[in-house]
Amino acid sequence: MRSPFNFSSRDIAIDLGTANTVIYVRGQGIVTSEPSVVTMEIVNGVRKVRAVGNDAKLMMGKTPDNIKTVRPLRAGVIADLEVAEEMIKHFIRKAHGGPSRFSRGPEVVICIPSGATSVERRAIRDAVSNAGADRVSLIEEPMAAAIGAGLPVADPVGSMVVDIGGGTTEVGVISLQGLAFCRSARVGGDRMDDAIAAYVRRNFNLLIGEGTAERVKMEIGSAVRPADGQGLTTYVRGRDVSRGVPAEIQLSQSQVADALSEPVAQIVEVVRTALENTQPEIAADVIDLGITMTGGGSLLRGFATVIADSTGLPVHVADEPMLCVALGAGQTLEDHVLRGALMAA
Repeated sequence: MRSPFNFSSRDIAIDLGTANTVIYVRGQGIVTSEPSVVTMEIVNGVRKVRAVGNDAKLMMGKTPDNIKTVRPLRAGVIADLEVAEEMIKHFIRKAHGGPSRFSRGPEVVICIPSGATSVERRAIRDAVSNAGADRVSLIEEPMAAAIGAGLPVADPVGSMVVDIGGGTTEVGVISLQGLAFCRSARVGGDRMDDAIAAYVRRNFNLLIGEGTAERVKMEIGSAVRPADGQGLTTYVRGRDVSRGVPAEIQLSQSQVADALSEPVAQIVEVVRTALENTQPEIAADVIDLGITMTGGGSLLRGFATVIADSTGLPVHVADEPMLCVALGAGQTLEDHVLRGALMAA
């Protein structure tokens, strides 16, 4: 049994996302939400951390040769273990208000994609342990998202959550504190950004950066073409591929909807596949409760309508969708009975 004094280590839950990392501290709630980006400076052949989170994201695409911005997670799993450890260490220190004054590290609950392999799960455990955690527990993202969205996960009632993150889309059908069915697809916000950048290059011969594509998605992105044919517009700057000089174009909402049609269709197909594999009794409950969307991708204009039209079910976006996974993981910190029932292997 853990000593009550161990609570002073300020145990935390981490939604370690491809695009953003959200930290929940026991007894405090969400304390930080920042991009999962690290800026590394190479000094005498050795990589050193220069910035993490918001500060690092501002440097993306604007650094000299000896400084690199790195996103240590791809498709929801760790791609660069060393950088991921440094990033997690930074966020744990930030959650604690600076270097920890306690002898032992915090207990950490961390979210993982439901489709993560045993090797990927081990990499996440190792990264968090090496970053200073005393004990590491894993919880699958669909379950954490459902808890954070307030779905009745402990009841004998089927409910469905679609969590669209930066690197993955997680679809989970939950009943009695378990995943009756789950499906993870490596398509999400990053794939949408790539689709916008590819569309602009293909149609306008303009090369744009990752940050610009994300801005376009957030400003005028839509899963459906606007009724008036064009919709909102925005100006996009980049480098003209043929002439090699800076250039500016105007993009319309309908054009961005065309660019996003493929990743949107892939996510819809994942949702349909989950419904096709859901047990009849649970499917009947989903008809009543509908589908709950979480994650940053759920904020794309018209996405809930597209899924509703495709499935014939009511669809709604959760309150604070970008925080649902961290809030759900945090609730397992506060409720030991819930955590014991839900922790992933």
